[in-house]
Amino acid sequence: MQRGALLDAARTLLSEGGTEALTFPALAERTGLARSSVYEYFRSRAAVVEELCAVDFPVWAAEVEAAMESAESPEAKVEAYVRRQLALVGDRRHRAVVAISAGELDAGAREKIRAAHGGLIAMIVEALAALGHAQPRLAAMLLQGVVDAAVRRIELGAAENPEEITEAAVAMVLNGVRG
Repeated sequence: MQRGALLDAARTLLSEGGTEALTFPALAERTGLARSSVYEYFRSRAAVVEELCAVDFPVWAAEVEAAMESAESPEAKVEAYVRRQLALVGDRRHRAVVAISAGELDAGAREKIRAAHGGLIAMIVEALAALGHAQPRLAAMLLQGVVDAAVRRIELGAAENPEEITEAAVAMVLNGVRG
């Protein structure tokens, strides 16, 4: 119960103030725990980050996968993959993961994030192979690069609204995967 409250507080801190906001005193204040109690659950900020990734990324990935499963054609699966990820940008879990990714992480936390992203990329490889790509894994990594750039653009509060960014990313990806 306390662990869940700490993770929820960490999500809020990260989404509101980035990695600088994630401190043990702030976690203690948000949860009403003593600072020493926070250390009973997590040995470091990196440990909080690793657990957030372990808990939140699979939920996020499952939402992307569900959107793809409801699509009927390989092209529709690619579109669902892009749209769902960009729709999640405003979600607090996603904002926390973005804040985490931008911060200073230890090697273990970075590896968990890389592995989680690898799982996302693996989801789209089959659809790209069905579209006839000779190198579907490479195409998937490049496609994810477009998604990541769109995410950053939305997160920055760019001049374009999120819908325009989403439509541009979807168009770019679909035109690219069609060859």
